[in-house]
Amino acid sequence: MLAILLIVFFVLGYIAIAFEHPLGINKAASALMTGVLCWLMYFFEAHAIDEATEQLMHHLGDIASILFFLLGAMTIVEMIDSHNGFEIITQKIKTTDKGTLLVIVSILTFFISALLDNLTTAIVMTSLCAKLLTDKEDKLWFAGMIVIAANAGGAWSPLGDVTTTMLWIGGQLTALNIMAKTFLASLAVCGVPLLILARKFKGKRINKPSLNKDKTSKESNIILLTGVGLLIFVPVFKTVTHMPPFMGMLLALSIIWIVTTWIHADKHQQEKKKLSVATALQKIDTPSILFFLGILLAVAALESFGMLKTFATFLDTHLKNDYLIGITLGLLSAIVDNVPLVAAAQGMYDFSTFPPDHRFWEFLALTTGTGGSTIIIGSAAGVAVMGIEHIDFIWYLKRISWLALVGFIAGIVVFIGQQWLFHT
Repeated sequence: MLAILLIVFFVLGYIAIAFEHPLGINKAASALMTGVLCWLMYFFEAHAIDEATEQLMHHLGDIASILFFLLGAMTIVEMIDSHNGFEIITQKIKTTDKGTLLVIVSILTFFISALLDNLTTAIVMTSLCAKLLTDKEDKLWFAGMIVIAANAGGAWSPLGDVTTTMLWIGGQLTALNIMAKTFLASLAVCGVPLLILARKFKGKRINKPSLNKDKTSKESNIILLTGVGLLIFVPVFKTVTHMPPFMGMLLALSIIWIVTTWIHADKHQQEKKKLSVATALQKIDTPSILFFLGILLAVAALESFGMLKTFATFLDTHLKNDYLIGITLGLLSAIVDNVPLVAAAQGMYDFSTFPPDHRFWEFLALTTGTGGSTIIIGSAAGVAVMGIEHIDFIWYLKRISWLALVGFIAGIVVFIGQQWLFHT
């Protein structure tokens, strides 16, 4: 009975998030209430309060690591913006054709997300487009394409998406193999929606905001290079130290805090305050972080109840096909977090069933990494972009979801075709 109530609360919470504007209730409030109510059902079901509390704190640790990462990344991007660092990049982009700009932004997002990660890349590129575009509708379309490109770019790299990283660290994948086997499929996931959307903007001109070169300075260059360098440093830090990514992001935040303090040491107190990290922290979208907290808490409750594991076992029993299981988990990752889904799959199948670099693991990385694009809250990148541009859930569902789904199907076709051609 309590398990059914948990599912009811989860579904009602998602409906409240989807109809945020008609209801007039902030999505963060709906998400937080959903998360708490789902855990309340788990505590009622638990045989021992101590065990339930331990489960909650275990999941909270994982969730906090994502939230601190997001907090650090958004603050660094805000610091670059407050120092007019993005003005330097926008001055270099000369095109006035919206279609061409969309292609440039999408390609950059696809490749940068493989080097950094899809969450950080989505934040940076959305902030950049906000400087290049004046029309709100254009910003929303570009943001939707950035979500698709960031998730597609992250799927083929062991550093780009958390699920691919999990499979890489778990030994299911090796770095060079996942890059070779899923690059073309990931490119299709991004490329097909891009071709469709670029036609919509072909020939349309950009009303570029007036850029004042006087606004940029030596400080702008320093903060831009420092900020971007530190974001690139985070995955390197993780690879070298094997510490969680949020630790690298917190270190990066502390470094840019020290650098900006040193740069503005001789300025007037009012100007120093305006350009400080403390002010940047006040400007970032805190409700989006709380929204993310609520969503992840709700999904963690489903996992603790064993529902995700049960569902994964059900798929294995009834579908009996590697590709069908991968596709279903990929689409499900648009509704619940892809991390527990992949963790469930890792627990279900040992290396005797699917050895390292088996096509199942490669396909799982592709589908769970890109399936979340079909719904705006189906990926960390989507949640972050939703917060930055205040994208309406229903708007994304009507205009972007079908593009993401077409790209998802294209990626599957390319992957299976590649397997069939090369018998790998």
